[in-house]
Amino acid sequence: MVLGKVKSLTISFDCLNDSNVPVYSSGDTVSGRVNLEVTGEIRVKSLKIHARGHAKVRWTESRNAGSNTAYTQNYTEEVEYFNHKDVLIGQERDDDNSEEGLHTIHSGRHEYAFSFELPQTPLATSFEGRHGSVRYWVKAELHRPWLLPVKLKKEFTVFEHIDINTPSLLSPQAGTKEKTLCCWFCTSGPISLSAKIERKGYTPGESIQIFAEIENCSSRMVVPKAAIYQTQAFYAKGKMKEVKQLVANLRGESLSSGKTETWNGKVLKIPPVSPSILDCSIIRVEYSLMVYVDIPGAMDLFLNLPLVIGTIPLHPFGSRTSSVSSQCSMNMNWLGLTLPERPEAGSCFHVNSGHKMGRRESRLFFLHEFIIEAALLVQII
Repeated sequence: MVLGKVKSLTISFDCLNDSNVPVYSSGDTVSGRVNLEVTGEIRVKSLKIHARGHAKVRWTESRNAGSNTAYTQNYTEEVEYFNHKDVLIGQERDDDNSEEGLHTIHSGRHEYAFSFELPQTPLATSFEGRHGSVRYWVKAELHRPWLLPVKLKKEFTVFEHIDINTPSLLSPQAGTKEKTLCCWFCTSGPISLSAKIERKGYTPGESIQIFAEIENCSSRMVVPKAAIYQTQAFYAKGKMKEVKQLVANLRGESLSSGKTETWNGKVLKIPPVSPSILDCSIIRVEYSLMVYVDIPGAMDLFLNLPLVIGTIPLHPFGSRTSSVSSQCSMNMNWLGLTLPERPEAGSCFHVNSGHKMGRRESRLFFLHEFIIEAALLVQII
């Protein structure tokens, strides 16, 4: 008897939105199907799924232990949010090659439904960072006697929603600073900076209106600027690793001595970025708006105004749905993109995916450039 072969193994999700992008939140039910296509007839011990969500950080540091001794210190930490296993065909035990209890699958395409519920407790938003990540995935494993298992993993996105329509995130942020330049025994006049923004909370795609006044009473030419920064903080073994990245920036007009510049709502747009992560014990993602004065030959004068990047946009007229719908309509061209399926390492089955991105490059592209801004808005409606 000639046994058949596995032609394809895929995972598809029953999406909760019209975008066909698998996006979920805490308490949601994740459901979908494992799709199996075979040529000929195969005998199967089991078909299993394993779903997991976890945050993980990892980095290394070089240490000196003497004049001729050096070693590398590893820092790792992990937080598990859920771990679900289910058997779709067969039994839990598949560690032997017994011919007993085998299931026959005939030639053609077959679908096997799965379903599980995400925890009601808060989950960290999906994220890919320099030294850590938050990932959620479903893995399918097909076990047959005397053959390597066929494995495939597919990720899905989770958002822990942040509603910017809360008093703490609607409060204005403001500050004032002044700096006097000194050169040997000579002291020039001060440079002063005052800045204000309307609120602390914003969503990707919004524009921040900056109100500022810069007065240059020094003898130097200065330039007012503004920038949004993302700060990623990773925690392990009592240590912290921080990465700061520029998100967006703008430049004002150069100011000669004795001149003043006023910004009456100068606009700085927030690009598609990950929402703030504030409730994870090992990964924290924060944002800030820095309004500063670039001073040649001296330390810059700067103001840091904290930001929170949320997922539920502002609804000034009390209608969240209309606000979300209008923002969604501008992003519909992004909603067809999905996270890639990937065969597991060590699997005997490989999926041809055309253009091959690196694993990290692929995750960053899909998570940070498209899904995070667009899919979550449709999810809310």
